Amino acid sequence: MKTLVKLEITRTLRNRKFMFFSVMYPAMLFLGVSLGYKKGATAGDTGLSALAYLMTAMAAFGAMTAVLMGNAERIAREREKGWVRQLRLTALPGRGYVAAKIASAATVSLPSILIVLVLGATVKNVRLDAWQWVGIGVATWAGSLVFAALGVAIGYLATADAARPISMIFYFGLAILGGLWVPLYNFPHWLQTLAGYLPAGPYANLGRSIELGHAPHAKDVTVLLVYLLLFAGAAAWLYRKDTRKA
Repeated sequence: MKTLVKLEITRTLRNRKFMFFSVMYPAMLFLGVSLGYKKGATAGDTGLSALAYLMTAMAAFGAMTAVLMGNAERIAREREKGWVRQLRLTALPGRGYVAAKIASAATVSLPSILIVLVLGATVKNVRLDAWQWVGIGVATWAGSLVFAALGVAIGYLATADAARPISMIFYFGLAILGGLWVPLYNFPHWLQTLAGYLPAGPYANLGRSIELGHAPHAKDVTVLLVYLLLFAGAAAWLYRKDTRKA
């Protein structure tokens, strides 16, 4: 299992085009969207500045881009090429395969998060205490594991041709309903309530709570843990199912 984790991380880092897109896309999006924000503007009644609110949203969105979009299609193609079948002939358990894929995805998500935070501090003049910067980075990175597990599950469920459109449906749907594109305070009350039980909303709330000087809310952490267990469990079950067919 440790060998596979190292191999997956190395393969991911060598894919320069994927790394560049995954790391730079959210940073460029953050800079582009922030141009429409007036200096000193506030994010509704959240207690945050509009730029601070946007920064955590784009950091979360960037991590989702890195771990969900690339992971699902790559796994589906590996299945078609026979690489996964070779792994199934070994004693590798389903949880080992899922852990390796999540670890490789997390390798990509971390730099994408850090670049958005650095731009927020240096270019957009977002001011936070040192512990808050560290806390936002760690919480956003840890929360991205939920979407990495979802990517593994999709990659094992769909064909290579279907993996990309399915991933995009989840990717854009969760991002929009989670308030990563349109602030949640602009949503109707019932939609805000629904967003609190979908993974992207609680995910973005991790960083926002820290920006306000608080620890992440227990409800947000619980929702994310439930989805992590659900997605990772589904991915491991699909791996074992293919193993029994082989």
